[in-house]
Amino acid sequence: MRNFIITVEGKTYKVGVEEVGGSAPSVPVSAPVAAAPQAPQTPAVGNGTKVVSPFPGLIKNLLVENGAQVKKDQPLLVLEAMKMDNDITAPCDGSVTFSVAKGANVESDAVLAVIR
Repeated sequence: MRNFIITVEGKTYKVGVEEVGGSAPSVPVSAPVAAAPQAPQTPAVGNGTKVVSPFPGLIKNLLVENGAQVKKDQPLLVLEAMKMDNDITAPCDGSVTFSVAKGANVESDAVLAVIR
């Protein structure tokens, strides 16, 4: 049996999964567990805070103008990955400077914008 921690609709579950053999698999599910602490997504840099891509994808749309004043958690752009649209939000307040354009393909950890 292999153990995994998964998050569904904001709740974290610890699950055990058996390999499928000749009989039906057994998948016990426990009560929600506390989520593991996460490192900050956007490290501060000399002249601002980087907004980095959490995964590879396509820049589907820029939601604010280059140079616009944004607030923390405001959506900045739409990143399409595996045919799903994902809003990338501002990690802090400030003025946004994009490093990418609509239609660009990006890799994980690519700098999408800097907020100063």
